Amino acid sequence: MPDIRIHREHALGLVKARKVAWAWAEQVEQEFGMECTVIEGKTSDTVEFTRSGVAGRLIVAPDHFDLEARLGLLLGAFARTIEREIEKTLETLLGNAGAAKKAAPRKKR
Repeated sequence: MPDIRIHREHALGLVKARKVAWAWAEQVEQEFGMECTVIEGKTSDTVEFTRSGVAGRLIVAPDHFDLEARLGLLLGAFARTIEREIEKTLETLLGNAGAAKKAAPRKKR
């Protein structure tokens, strides 16, 4: 079975990384019919996801995401396309999380 492995570093900290991971889980549930389960930990979280032909997990740490997915035979032919879509989605969500920080209003003097 083909595998997808993605490692993405960030500087969000665990609280903001959790929000990004939960947004990702909601998005893949809606768009791809995934079933996601979030397991919260003290130092990291795990988002387990599954649907017919796909099973995997996303490790959410204060400074990185690690995603591993196993694809069934039919989806294996699309492994690179699926990997690029996951990377694009994570980049968008991480960019939005970073932009929210930058867009904080300035204090008036």
